[in-house]
Amino acid sequence: MPKKNIGEEIAKARENKGLSQRQLANAVGISNAALSKIESGETEIPNPKILKKISKHIDLNYNDMMSMVGLGTQITTLNPFIRNYYEHLKGDKLEDAWVMAKSSIDNNKLMIKNLTDNISNENLSEEEKETIIETIQDLEYQNTTNELIIEILDENRLKEAKKNAKNKNVL
Repeated sequence: MPKKNIGEEIAKARENKGLSQRQLANAVGISNAALSKIESGETEIPNPKILKKISKHIDLNYNDMMSMVGLGTQITTLNPFIRNYYEHLKGDKLEDAWVMAKSSIDNNKLMIKNLTDNISNENLSEEEKETIIETIQDLEYQNTTNELIIEILDENRLKEAKKNAKNKNVL
């Protein structure tokens, strides 16, 4: 998967929203020069707090932006450290991690359903609806990450089961 340039993505999304650099910079509370450095790629890894603020003004998901700069938790070629951690779990830690990831997915699915059901509530303000949508996106992102983690853990569980079966046959 080729690494996306966060600056180019921000510039494109900003232009699609019809915002000038100055307008977005003012909305986010940074200087026009700072935004220009981000968009040009001079600032390769912007401050996550700034990315969060930018994401609220353009149509880019914050979690996706974090992954683009290698700071997200999603397991991608950008974040081999998480993959490495889960690939090396053994025994009870392996099983505990699997249960936690699976439970997180199940819980997030229930929350997503509840939030989706509540978003049509006519008494909610636009800001509240936007917060619900962002929360759903965050939960979906977490589920994608946990599903990838479970794939890694399932491979480890299979290797461990084969190793244990082989050791029983030797004894």
